Amino acid sequence: MIHSMTGYAVASADSPRGALTLELRSVNSRFLDLQFRVVEELRAAEPMLRELISGRIARGKVDCRLSQENAAPQGRMRLNIRAIQELRNLAAEAAEAFPGTAPLRTADVLRWPGVLAEPAADEERTRATLERLCRRTLDEFCAARAREGAKLSAILLSRVGDMRARLAEVAPLVPESVAVFRARISERLREALGTGDDERVRAEVALFAAKSDIDEELTRLAAHLDEVERVIVKAAATGGAVGKRLDFLAQELNREANTVASKAAGLKIADCALELKLLIEQIREQVQNIE
Repeated sequence: MIHSMTGYAVASADSPRGALTLELRSVNSRFLDLQFRVVEELRAAEPMLRELISGRIARGKVDCRLSQENAAPQGRMRLNIRAIQELRNLAAEAAEAFPGTAPLRTADVLRWPGVLAEPAADEERTRATLERLCRRTLDEFCAARAREGAKLSAILLSRVGDMRARLAEVAPLVPESVAVFRARISERLREALGTGDDERVRAEVALFAAKSDIDEELTRLAAHLDEVERVIVKAAATGGAVGKRLDFLAQELNREANTVASKAAGLKIADCALELKLLIEQIREQVQNIE
């Protein structure tokens, strides 16, 4: 299934520490770019969040926000003796550097980060709750990106169909342009020389036909469109990140369309080439949002 790089999901869950809320939102990016905004009390869970998200998301700039609404602690709080010793050493160094400063109060010590520790059971339950919350949020997040990806796939296939119609219109225009050129050059030779030089006409027509021949470009355009359809259909069935592949194909389509425009032997061919370029640009814009 094709996934868009644009998505949003939010979910909440109760934990021993209070209500946890996890929010995921993403926009397009060349690579996977994870940004975390996690409350300090849950900072230790960031590696787990990073692992879970990177296991489900391949591309996109993903903003992960984790917040908590504190609740009354369950169980007896305990002191972190190591943190207190470190704080005591820091206080002694500060007192030596700044003589006469007031000593730390008990309330100051208890507010210092890491001094109060929750029971181990609460830590384990909170981590397990957060893991379940992250998986549930990721399910909703990926589902939203999949729905958006399905819409993008339909748009791309529609544009491919429009391009095939333009190619069908361009193909018969080249022989018509050669015939018009033959008539025009014959008329000019008659006006200039008073007679139609068949050999000169054939040489000029052959040169014009060689310069305006776009059969090779049309063949490559059709082949690239086949590949775009194949990639989209396969991804819809088996999944996978296909955005970079489709972006490359869009560049190749644009290159061939530019060549068709430069070889345009008539106004109708030039108009069709312009329409092709517009459709390709629409494809490129949509592809930029595909994972």
